[in-house]
Amino acid sequence: MTLALAVWKNRISPVFDSSHTLLLVDVKNGMVTNKRSVPLHAELPLPRVKEVLNLGIQVLVCGAISLEFSNMFEAYGIAVVPFVAGDADHIIESYLNNTLSGPNFKMPGCGIQRRRRHRGGHL
Repeated sequence: MTLALAVWKNRISPVFDSSHTLLLVDVKNGMVTNKRSVPLHAELPLPRVKEVLNLGIQVLVCGAISLEFSNMFEAYGIAVVPFVAGDADHIIESYLNNTLSGPNFKMPGCGIQRRRRHRGGHL
């Protein structure tokens, strides 16, 4: 299985749509067997999706991602794990341990419903 992380300086890139590097992680029997960085050249949605498809990945972990990209990846059978933030090595370890869904790796402001206070402190 090949896992891909959209990265910038060994951290998850904040926005997949404008990221330039994928960290590809080959996993066998729950263990990392190989890691390598691959540049992304295409910027338009369809060419970028085709570029990623040619890498043979099964799962894409990323920060924010547009609905257009997300839907296209899922239509081609690539599972997308969006709105993730943090150090790539910690995220790989957490993914392999099935603990990536915890709050430690959520992008700030994502997945948390907040109440807004109106003027005067009233809800």
